[in-house]
Amino acid sequence: MKAARALVGLAVFTVVSTALAETKVATVDVQRAVLQTEEGMRAAATLQNFTKKRQGELDGLQEALQKEQDDLRKQAALLSRNAFQRRTEHWQRRMLDVQTRFIQYQKELAGKQQELTGPILQKMFGAIRRVAGRKGYDLIVDKAAVPFARADLDLTDMVVQTFNSGDTGEDAPADPSKP
Repeated sequence: MKAARALVGLAVFTVVSTALAETKVATVDVQRAVLQTEEGMRAAATLQNFTKKRQGELDGLQEALQKEQDDLRKQAALLSRNAFQRRTEHWQRRMLDVQTRFIQYQKELAGKQQELTGPILQKMFGAIRRVAGRKGYDLIVDKAAVPFARADLDLTDMVVQTFNSGDTGEDAPADPSKP
């Protein structure tokens, strides 16, 4: 994923470097920006609580499985072959259930993350467009997509301030002199 982002960033900068010298380019660390907004911090706290609750449930199930496995090992010599096999199969089914629940929780977490961060990202993109329009930038790239960018090209703090001020309205007016 990171390699794909890097390639996209490299391709964008290759195109940009061959463009007109007047083209203004900047970067924004979108992930950091989201996490520095008031809404992003609330979303992160909600996700952390959601994850902590689910992790507690999984930890309890795993502890029970471990105890059952330990008991099974201790009693292996005392159980008949059929009884040992039944208990082993039961333990394996329970382990499979825990793994299935883990996958389900991962999907729930991804859905919850999308639910909470989707609207924030849309507003963040609005703030980025506002800053680009006000400062005359032609292209703003996610900092995660480029292998290198000068520090003076980073507009993350400005975008966070714009976002937190509530100035995330519609696209900034287009400059009619640019095609």
